[in-house]
Amino acid sequence: MAPLDDAKPVAPPDEEGTAAPAAGRFLKAIYVYEVPVRIWHWVNALAITLLSITGYLIANPLPSMPGEASANYLMGYIRFVHFAAAYIFTIGFIGRLYWAFAGNHHAKQLFRFPFWDRHWWGELFLEARWYLFLERKPKLYVGHNPLAQFAMFWAIAVGSVFMIFTGFALYSEGTGLGSWQDRLFGWVIPLFGQSMDVHTWHHLGMWAILLFVIVHVYAAVREDIMSRQSIISTMISGVRTFKDAEAPADQEHERPVKKAARVG
Repeated sequence: MAPLDDAKPVAPPDEEGTAAPAAGRFLKAIYVYEVPVRIWHWVNALAITLLSITGYLIANPLPSMPGEASANYLMGYIRFVHFAAAYIFTIGFIGRLYWAFAGNHHAKQLFRFPFWDRHWWGELFLEARWYLFLERKPKLYVGHNPLAQFAMFWAIAVGSVFMIFTGFALYSEGTGLGSWQDRLFGWVIPLFGQSMDVHTWHHLGMWAILLFVIVHVYAAVREDIMSRQSIISTMISGVRTFKDAEAPADQEHERPVKKAARVG
């Protein structure tokens, strides 16, 4: 989404626009998410899934396995998957941070929180009313709507930093004093108090991100159906399609994929 101070409502478009006439329907497709953003999204989703499953099992270990301890390495494999996924998660986040500067303005939205923008807050509460079924009709956005931007910023941008710092701080206990993990993140443990405190906060962070994922999936499916715009397929193709809709509120500076096509 473009910065909201530039996102003035757009007048109804002409014959190449999205406004639906009395007969037939019109579609408008706009390229939104670039390839690096889409790859990061799905790799990050897989990494979060693996981290959550293995993290839960690390915090709640399985019952003892039969036989000699030397013959069982199940928890070792679980920890290995957790650590491998953590590296993928961290490298992906660093790459995503880079693309916020190298990509289009939609790529910046994840890390942007316009706290002092009164208009943005007004749009956010309007979206909240829509999700609570208190508004008859939503505003349409090419990028993330303000409520989605708010949730993504705190759950993914801030949440990822928190999980990376606390996770590598705990990992540094295994790599030992003087390791690069200890030099970069070892200070986190005394900051929180002790190792168990960091474990607890790291585990709570996992549940906070999982709660966001549940709401995120629900909202994506809901918007695909109710707001007549593509959400899920957009993160596959990169193209946002508007169906039977007025012009998006943040449409300025967007590049249409093709002219509107009449269907039905």
